[in-house]
Amino acid sequence: MGSLSPIHWIILAGVLLLLFGGGGKLSGLMGDAAKGIRAFRDGLKGEENPPPAATPVPPLPRTESEKDPIAR
Repeated sequence: MGSLSPIHWIILAGVLLLLFGGGGKLSGLMGDAAKGIRAFRDGLKGEENPPPAATPVPPLPRTESEKDPIAR
């Protein structure tokens, strides 16, 4: 149990190739992560120009049953 079996070595080699393989894959992954973080921060800042305030909605007309006073 203390030593690595062949399947462990294969998995370890695969992870190392993924991270340090040719073509700068690690730097590409970090660049994509940085772009995502930057977009998240920009989304938290909100819009620089807030949208104009909406005009209030007029109330609905009262029905006949609402116009009559309630008799108790």
